[in-house]
Amino acid sequence: MSPRILILPVLLLVAACDSKPKEPPPDIIKSQRQAMEKAKGVEQNLQQSADQRREQGNQQR
Repeated sequence: MSPRILILPVLLLVAACDSKPKEPPPDIIKSQRQAMEKAKGVEQNLQQSADQRREQGNQQR
């Protein structure tokens, strides 16, 4: 077997064994998640104010 045939697989194995610690992948949907949380907070505020207006309307009758 020719040594040239063995060089490529050996080089690929050495390249695959990277000793540097890998960084975690970036959070690509972080901004969307934050927007959803903000929208949920707004929805709760709107629901509370609607409930208060409904109670005030019932008290005035």
